[in-house]
Amino acid sequence: MDTVIKTYELTKKFGHITAVNSINLEIYKGETLALLGPNGAGKTTFISMLSTLVKSTSGTATLCNIDINRDPLGVRKKIGIVFQEPSTDDLLTARENLYLHSMLYGLNKNEINKKIDEIMGIVGLYERKDDFVRTFSGGMRRRLEIARGLLHEPQVLFLDEPTLGLDPSSRKNIWQYIKYIKEKNKTTIILTTHYMEEADLLSDRIAIIDYGKIVALDTPNNLKNKLGRDIVILKGDISEEIKKLDFVLNVENIEHGCKITLKDINKNLKELINKAGSFEEIEIRRVSLEDVFFKFTGHKIEEGKENNGIFETIARYKTTGK
Repeated sequence: MDTVIKTYELTKKFGHITAVNSINLEIYKGETLALLGPNGAGKTTFISMLSTLVKSTSGTATLCNIDINRDPLGVRKKIGIVFQEPSTDDLLTARENLYLHSMLYGLNKNEINKKIDEIMGIVGLYERKDDFVRTFSGGMRRRLEIARGLLHEPQVLFLDEPTLGLDPSSRKNIWQYIKYIKEKNKTTIILTTHYMEEADLLSDRIAIIDYGKIVALDTPNNLKNKLGRDIVILKGDISEEIKKLDFVLNVENIEHGCKITLKDINKNLKELINKAGSFEEIEIRRVSLEDVFFKFTGHKIEEGKENNGIFETIARYKTTGK
């Protein structure tokens, strides 16, 4: 596989706070990599360095064989980016926003209108191309921003929390467009998110990032398989004997019972129940990315909370010292 991005001990510090801590990572052509982590984990800072918006404290990276520190302008010609916060101009129409972007990137004037029509059709906004952006819903604005990020046909697209704050229906629409873009253009996509379902659905690989470090990196299925296939939750007075069973991979104490990760539930559930002792309630489900995240980080991800970037990192540092 062709490597599009490669980082070398990439680090960013804000004073004595380490937001990104010596990350070494390769990202391949045409893949979607999700950076999954809680608020303040370093996701936005990491892609801000790769997109040359923030200069690294130490280490470096190459994007399309261009060094991010030595030739930031060369990097910017290769990338598109969709920011967390809306960045389109409310006083312009959708077409005017894209036309301005095309001028900044020096696109061929004879081809601009055709490209704008094409990309507006891809994101489902062709009928609204001449409407002012201030009349757009949150989901429509995100689709317009994705269109803008793709207009100059970048080799790498950065999506920073692309569905943050959207309703479930709008979020699923954005997911459809992201999948279509990848399949049509073979674009390399780096996606930051703290939505488990989003990472699971869209990514070829997931990098779990916490306190500025990548603590796990693999495909969604491989990450879940490393933890086990099935989870049994038992409520009641559970015997310690279950920990000795060779098919039990992990036992976590929870309120009024325990959560057990095991291999091959069809084969081993009966023996588990026989050894469990006295229990009042049983629940069976598949391993999820939430379980994987907890396994590798020791805490649950915070979903649905506004992302405060480095300010959240500083707050966590003051609280935990990490």
